[in-house]
Amino acid sequence: MKPALTLLHDVSLRELNTFGIDAHAHTFVSVQTVADLEAIAADPQLSLLPRLILGGGSNLLLTKDVAGLVLHMTNTGRVVVGESEQQVIVRSEAGENWHDFVQWTLAQGLPGLENLSLIPGSVGAAPIQNIGAYGSELAEFFHSLTLFDFVTRETRVLSRDDCHFGYRDSIFKHALRDRAAIINVSFALPRQWHPNLRYAELATELAARNVSDPTAQDIADAVIAIRRRKLPDPAQIGNAGSFFKNPVVSAEHHAQLLAKYPQLVSYPQSDGSIKLAAGWMIDQCGWKGRSLGAAGVHERQALVLVNRGGVTGAAVLALAEKISDDVRARFGVSLETEPVIV
Repeated sequence: MKPALTLLHDVSLRELNTFGIDAHAHTFVSVQTVADLEAIAADPQLSLLPRLILGGGSNLLLTKDVAGLVLHMTNTGRVVVGESEQQVIVRSEAGENWHDFVQWTLAQGLPGLENLSLIPGSVGAAPIQNIGAYGSELAEFFHSLTLFDFVTRETRVLSRDDCHFGYRDSIFKHALRDRAAIINVSFALPRQWHPNLRYAELATELAARNVSDPTAQDIADAVIAIRRRKLPDPAQIGNAGSFFKNPVVSAEHHAQLLAKYPQLVSYPQSDGSIKLAAGWMIDQCGWKGRSLGAAGVHERQALVLVNRGGVTGAAVLALAEKISDDVRARFGVSLETEPVIV
């Protein structure tokens, strides 16, 4: 006989979201196995409840209590599952901590993910956001994932093309949002590794360390140092990392902005469009370091909104809307939020 699910009620989610917002889950279950997911889908009452699938809670803004079912993915494990002359396939269960997983791959002598060091959250949540940092994105190394579909009540495997990855985007923010739970994720890491130093700040950090021929661990260490310098630790002050995406505009719009703002920070894209630095624009609007009540903008990184103590999700959202209004009024650019807002 399968063990029964352990359902909890009126559970505080304060310790399970990095903003530290004290919203409550009406019904809560810790998911460790596929059998747990199958039991939820088969239960006539649980299967009808709205679902929130929760990993590390690092890309989430809770604006209210969660009236339905919160599934906290806690399954763990990581393993090398295949090798060829070109690549090594490694797999991690969804509940693993992302940074710990990256460090594990490096300890196995398997480079590739080092530029994505110290990104908060779980492995299972990483494809949802197509996480990226310092010149690298998860999609570059993604191989496949296994999910459980609550509609068909089956597990299935998705390839990179199936996931429809985009800039901080995937199918899990659209057609599969709250419909599917990611069980595990596999990555294809290259045998022939080359350091990714496209991000200027990373190259500068390595030069400051007198590292001219970096290993993957050298790059990971440099990324960790930069992130710790620039970004607040959620364990010290609540936040969800970058709250806004860097907007992408046409070359024509970029030229108009550059004529008016010669110091505009921007990055050309392969399709001819231009990505703008949202943090720079927010800073130019005078928001860096400012607060509205308990919701504030971090002193060192204007992209990061923080919990100054006892903040509500509604207060964070109100601050974000004021920032967006100011950026739109000054630059004619609309900002899009990164975190999932519940």
